[in-house]
Amino acid sequence: MPQPPKRRRVPRLLQAAALVVGAAAAVLPAAPAAAQAPQAAAPQDDPFYQPPSPLPPGKPGDVIRSRPAKFALAPSVKSWQVLYRSEDAKGAPTAVSGTVLVPDKPWTGKGARPVVSYTVGTRGVGDECAPSYTLTTGLDYEQFTINDLVNKGWAVVVTDMQGLGTPGIHPYIVGRAAGRNALDVVRAAQRLPETGIGTSNPVAVSGYSQGGSTAGWAAELAGSYAPELNLKGVAASGVPADPIAMGKFLDGSLGAGLMFLAGLGFDTAYPELDLDSVLNEKGKKLKDDFEDVCLVSFDAVPAIGGTAFRRITDFATRDILQDPAWQARFNENKLGRTKPGVPVFQSHAFLDELVGFQQADALHRDWCKLGTNLTWKTYGAAEHAIGFLRAWPDTVNFLSDRFQDKAAKSNC
Repeated sequence: MPQPPKRRRVPRLLQAAALVVGAAAAVLPAAPAAAQAPQAAAPQDDPFYQPPSPLPPGKPGDVIRSRPAKFALAPSVKSWQVLYRSEDAKGAPTAVSGTVLVPDKPWTGKGARPVVSYTVGTRGVGDECAPSYTLTTGLDYEQFTINDLVNKGWAVVVTDMQGLGTPGIHPYIVGRAAGRNALDVVRAAQRLPETGIGTSNPVAVSGYSQGGSTAGWAAELAGSYAPELNLKGVAASGVPADPIAMGKFLDGSLGAGLMFLAGLGFDTAYPELDLDSVLNEKGKKLKDDFEDVCLVSFDAVPAIGGTAFRRITDFATRDILQDPAWQARFNENKLGRTKPGVPVFQSHAFLDELVGFQQADALHRDWCKLGTNLTWKTYGAAEHAIGFLRAWPDTVNFLSDRFQDKAAKSNC
């Protein structure tokens, strides 16, 4: 049954995010001058993002529809928006939107052109922060890092993830959905004949923060979910790996809004949790405010009023972190229980104020115990945003080495 479209709300842009974009522009290669992209309709007003109901028969990665698009930062790139089949956290079919970027210049490197599934960081749950939309407008805070990959001649695919752009609420930080979405957008690119991308192209996945969680899940799921992909490596940094540990870390903190977004995301993925049944009146008002919030949030307090330093019990009649039903779903989406079949780069800022270092270090140790070929790196004098900037050169070098078939040496 089709879900009703979300309300339209103007995106809230954080000043801190602008600082990150400025910093990224300072450290990353300059993009070629671009003509201003035409104003596009927001996803909730654009029929492209409305999937047919029921979905046409097919398999994960099948393209439902596609169209040429603009990548506002670099006009020398062929760009497509795609609506493709994927699966939700329970394995049910769903439609997800995304972007495929292929440089105009022919690939002259060894073998087939590399493909990076770039998994984005936190941007809220509203349709207007879908990357396939913001990348066309030039307002995406990760456009500089994406363009850095494109400038190397690599193709880049970006999933919007379930519920960003398409109808319904985005299941924020629910890794079992996001990881599938990130793998299936690669399949979608392979099934668009005009991209020139096939099953032999080497693939990597890269993400930071929420994107680090998505990338980590892609690493753990790929062997069973998408074994045909020529996956060479995964870079997953700033990873919120353990929902329960993250909830405890954020409860009462400056970044408590992220915890509330996660509660909404899990309730969306697992409706039987029935978030409404545990909310008090303040919580119900907060949920209404969150359901279409769109923010640019990478290194600072989420742009959601009234959540900083608040606790779960300020908005709920009981602590869902102690609820067995919620705990079971949180634990289903905890990383570190399946050995990735490819080399992984994981890094974390020691002073990260939004994604706890200890739970990320626990993931590093769990992956090592499983025998993962893991490169683990920490950045001592860095918080969340600086951690991203410090990690980026290491991430690119790691991806480049994997695409050159250089051996990765674990430092577990």
